[in-house]
Amino acid sequence: VDIPKDVSIDKAEFHYPSSVSIRGYNPTYEGSKWKIKQAADAILKSKRPILYIGGGVLFSEAWAEVKELAEMTHVPVDMTLMALGAFPGNHPLSLGMLGMHGTYVANMAMHYSDLVIAVGARFDDRVTGKVSEFCPKAKVIHIDIDPTSIRKNIHVDIPIVGDCKCVLSELNNILRATVNGNQKEQRKPWWDQLNAWKHEHPLAYDQDPKGQIKPQYLIDRLYELTSDRNPIVSTDVGQHQMWSAQYFKLKNPRTWLTSGGLGTMGF
Repeated sequence: VDIPKDVSIDKAEFHYPSSVSIRGYNPTYEGSKWKIKQAADAILKSKRPILYIGGGVLFSEAWAEVKELAEMTHVPVDMTLMALGAFPGNHPLSLGMLGMHGTYVANMAMHYSDLVIAVGARFDDRVTGKVSEFCPKAKVIHIDIDPTSIRKNIHVDIPIVGDCKCVLSELNNILRATVNGNQKEQRKPWWDQLNAWKHEHPLAYDQDPKGQIKPQYLIDRLYELTSDRNPIVSTDVGQHQMWSAQYFKLKNPRTWLTSGGLGTMGF
């Protein structure tokens, strides 16, 4: 759409309406209490769970609830490109970004898990790869405010339509009353395997024999030198975007400005 310059630079007053009613749009925020109870039971029984978070966690400002859930149940966390920063990248429970450009451990954890807890994520093709072989032995919990996203790409066992923050808050309340404190010990074999994958297949790159600076090294060093200053990282779309996502361990929400999904070139 071309907009004339005089129109784009002109000024006008705008007043937000006190209420907005859009036909056919009646979002559910709270989520089914019965389904949330089912999710809590599944989490407590699982031996190899994975918490898979997407950009919806940031939109709903549910990062505190995600962190509480992960720490309370000792569940590892995978993040999509758009979720980076929603969970601290340097946290012991973080496996980093998953998918085509993700870490080895993040992808292996997803594949061998027995329970996937998806929050505000859409199971896009960069994450799932071949859908028929995605998480073959896992039960799937999917929390999303958009009902059309649930079961769109993969089978879901426990669908929960609702705002991520509201649903996780209720889920955490249930778990807080039932967690018996042995989650860490219960999942020790799972974490032994995850740590082995981390050790055997870390993110790595070869230094240039001619002494030229590798992009990965540059981003890695930039992270080391600025991580204590709560930096805001912004990228365009391309290979440098993936290197930034891999090597810059963002610790805080809304400090990662990038374009995923359609991948707007020139962002």
